[in-house]
Amino acid sequence: MKALQNPVLRGFHPDPSIVRVGEDYYLATSTFEWFPGVAVYHSKDLVHWRFAAFPLTRTSQLDLRGVPSSCGVFAPCLSWSDGLFYLIYTVVKTESVFQDTDNYLVTAPDIQGPWSEPVYLNSTGFDPSLFHDADGRKWLVNRDCDTRLYQEPRGGILLREYDPVQKRLVGPERRIYRSEKIIGAEGPHLYRRGSYYYLLLAEGGTDTNHVATVARSRSLFGPYECDPETPLLTSRDDPWNPLQKAGHASLVETQTGQWYIAHLVGRPLPHKGTCILGRETALQQVEWTEDGWLRLAGGGREPRLTVPAPDLPESPAETLPERDDFDRETLGYPYQTLRIPLSGDVLSLTERPGFLRLHGRDSLHSKYEQALVARRQQDFCFHAETTVEFEPKNYHQMAGLILLYDTESFYYLYLTRDEAGRKRLNVMQSVLGSVSYPLGAGIVIPEEGPVRLRARVRYDVLQFGYQAGDQDQWLEQRYDYAVLSDDYAIARNHWRFTGAFVGLCCQDFYDHTAYADFDDFTYRED
Repeated sequence: MKALQNPVLRGFHPDPSIVRVGEDYYLATSTFEWFPGVAVYHSKDLVHWRFAAFPLTRTSQLDLRGVPSSCGVFAPCLSWSDGLFYLIYTVVKTESVFQDTDNYLVTAPDIQGPWSEPVYLNSTGFDPSLFHDADGRKWLVNRDCDTRLYQEPRGGILLREYDPVQKRLVGPERRIYRSEKIIGAEGPHLYRRGSYYYLLLAEGGTDTNHVATVARSRSLFGPYECDPETPLLTSRDDPWNPLQKAGHASLVETQTGQWYIAHLVGRPLPHKGTCILGRETALQQVEWTEDGWLRLAGGGREPRLTVPAPDLPESPAETLPERDDFDRETLGYPYQTLRIPLSGDVLSLTERPGFLRLHGRDSLHSKYEQALVARRQQDFCFHAETTVEFEPKNYHQMAGLILLYDTESFYYLYLTRDEAGRKRLNVMQSVLGSVSYPLGAGIVIPEEGPVRLRARVRYDVLQFGYQAGDQDQWLEQRYDYAVLSDDYAIARNHWRFTGAFVGLCCQDFYDHTAYADFDDFTYRED
């Protein structure tokens, strides 16, 4: 029997929304402050997944300038109806209790587009999902972000009809569910099976108490009864399960009548408990009981690493090349940028063919315009390196290799120049916004020629190295790589939801004339 190995999407792929269109399966995941927005993957067998599209590629669809870290695109919902893909997404603009959660809808006839301009829906809460009922009517559900701290109970799940002709929500808003056994209902998805409507929910927060629960009603408008054996899925009762934080699920039926849920998980390091790969996507097989409730196939509530795969034609696996020589005109997957697309005056693959040129912009703490491109970390142990040519005028100009969780937490191996005109290699460390320079003034390196920058990560240990002229060495310093994780921030009361990236960047706080040429970029599992 074929089996799928979890997680099916490794590294920073949270809040999965799964849909089947004929014989094709699509998974959409959250991207938060990274641009383009929403990562969508495709499979024919649920085992092997390949990147399919970034639907939100224009600032008219997604404006993230100034958005705080771990805000931006929350929990997209991908669905199919009437010959169209429907993508619902939230843009969270504030990290206070108000959050400012604007919800939008875009559509496309094909997963690769063209994707429409967005339709604004509401701002009452995040995690919106669109349900297409059998009678052709469409309904939006989302979490209610009730800011009245004096109100008890707060929150719950809201329902309102969407009119595709008028392209707006119509009719009254109804609160159809409040958490009954576990607090914090969010991530709602509505389904209809037989005579029941089902709400598949995320509850308990998105950390180690996370769960997926089910409630049902014979009426769309409720009342919804919580499954008496809730939760459907969780790892909160087994700290030794390699798949922790299990929850936030969505449901799909195969063309052969089998059922699966896609859900998020985190894989903690055994000795430290931190999930340095962020929240990832896993799949579990589920089945319906005789009395109409959903259960994990094989019993229990805990996620499994190995799950029986459906009997479907095999889908090709995706294999990305370890080395990128930048010998093309557009960048594309697996790279993303922070908050904004990088236009030709910031990023170019044609100004010097065979090189990625980055024109220096804001600091790494900026939430507006950075010259930074990066890809997800997808392995516990990996090696990254690049060759860079850079002629800074002074210490206000920098370029190099970045390992970054967000604008507050990163490690940066970079080139610059000191007041005496000497080119230097240095390391910048930022931990929850606190900057330090572990090498002091850094290392003087040869003036001429390219510089090879290297980083290697072994679980929670980071080490840098370089080659410049006849200097070729790994630096002695070791860094705590667990800093680049949700868990490190959460333990210090900074709620974070993304994952680590590795890539290239250039800063110029002097006159925006500096640029760096990167000849190649390598990322490989070690």
